Amino acid sequence: MGNSSPARLFFALVAGGFFGAGLFVSGMTDTAKVQGWLDVFGAWDPTLAFVMGGAMIPMALAWLFARGKTRAALGTPLPPQPGTQIDRKLVIGSVLFGIGWGLAGLCPGPSIASLSYGGAGLYVFVAAMLTGMFVAPALRRRLDKPVPAE
Repeated sequence: MGNSSPARLFFALVAGGFFGAGLFVSGMTDTAKVQGWLDVFGAWDPTLAFVMGGAMIPMALAWLFARGKTRAALGTPLPPQPGTQIDRKLVIGSVLFGIGWGLAGLCPGPSIASLSYGGAGLYVFVAAMLTGMFVAPALRRRLDKPVPAE
């Protein structure tokens, strides 16, 4: 953490705490609730739509506020806005994420927030997630290599 000032660490702790608490309160750490959201042809539970809206609206406002700025409030550089191109990597990553989310009922944020009470299955999920995060860059480099013409 090269340039981690005490103020930056404090705000990271506060933001992480709010994020984790929000995941817990919203039900995102409850695998049954998440799988109910994904079960559109069965016992569909639409309540997570409010969670999604509650996340997208502030993020859209944050992008509007940050437009044209190059530095954050604490002085660190802001990352560039994400691209809008739909390519093979985005589609494959989205499909893999969706499959994992549907099978486990968790995505990375809620899985970390659930570590203290989630049971053995959660530890298997987090181990698989961390393995995927470790393997993905090497796999991406391999997939991005041009195929020689024959």
